Amino acid sequence: MTPARLLLQALLATVLSQACAAETIPLPQPKPDTAGVHTDKPIETQLPQPATTTEPTPLPSADAINPDRFGARPADAAYGAFQRGLYKTAYNLALIRAQNGDPAAQTLVAEILSRGLGVPLNSSEAAKWYALAAEQGVPEAQFQYALMLLDGRYVKKDEKEAYALMQAAAEAGNRLAQFNFAQMLVRQDPGDAGLAKAVSYYERAAATGLADAQYAMSQIYANGVGGKRRDDAQARRLLAQAARQNYDTAQIDLAAWMIEGRGGARDLKSAFGWTKQAAESGNVAAQNRLAKLYMQGLGTEPDLVLAGAWYIVARRAGLIDPEMDDFLQGLSDDQTKDALRKANRLP
Repeated sequence: MTPARLLLQALLATVLSQACAAETIPLPQPKPDTAGVHTDKPIETQLPQPATTTEPTPLPSADAINPDRFGARPADAAYGAFQRGLYKTAYNLALIRAQNGDPAAQTLVAEILSRGLGVPLNSSEAAKWYALAAEQGVPEAQFQYALMLLDGRYVKKDEKEAYALMQAAAEAGNRLAQFNFAQMLVRQDPGDAGLAKAVSYYERAAATGLADAQYAMSQIYANGVGGKRRDDAQARRLLAQAARQNYDTAQIDLAAWMIEGRGGARDLKSAFGWTKQAAESGNVAAQNRLAKLYMQGLGTEPDLVLAGAWYIVARRAGLIDPEMDDFLQGLSDDQTKDALRKANRLP
């Protein structure tokens, strides 16, 4: 996630410190960078990063766009053109109405400019239009402008105003704002009291299906913090909901719970499936864990060559596991060659 959209981080260490003797969720290792090596073991990490739109986003399709994002009154013909992918036309039509004070049109113009859809990307100009629409109470504009105020690259940094706008957007039902405002509350008060304030916003965002919030709530239920009693069954349900949305951290946590039988019955076959899905998506910790499942024959038939291949993939990414190094050394020459060939074809 780029710094332009990096909001305030809610520390999982806060959760863990409040859990006392409660067992914590086995936490996956982040994707390693090239500057160091890692060992596949549970680590203290942070709650999910703010759910924003900075990752490369596919161009929207007509059935994927919610007109409510642009305010109570979509920009009519401009919005229709936007739905059909006619972004330059949408911009030209919306700009006239935006200049006349229409908040929905202002938000649409800002959206087009901020993403460079049919026009050159211009974040500074987008900020101007988001600010105008935010003043008129459009939740999407409030959320986006709050991000810009926190970032401080295209407008003067103003955390106090960002807080107010994020809260307003959250109260209006913007689920990304709800999640991010919860993160802000936890950072502002890094203890159980802060989590207690944040929980209602995490819950509301999770209820809309936001995977980041579902994972955050799974952490809260798993540790019994933020005014919630420990509930492993509920935590596991939330992990499953996030996992079904390809949230790789939830996938490997859910797999670990299924292997342990935590929060429900043991299910080795499903645990293998979730680990494999996360590994194929590029999660390095999952790749190493998948190698171990193949090695041990957990949830699948034992396959020493595939175990070696997946560990090679993880090791190339910078993860070092002494146990798996020893395993790899124990393969025969033919098995090692096969593992290398298969590793070269894996994601």
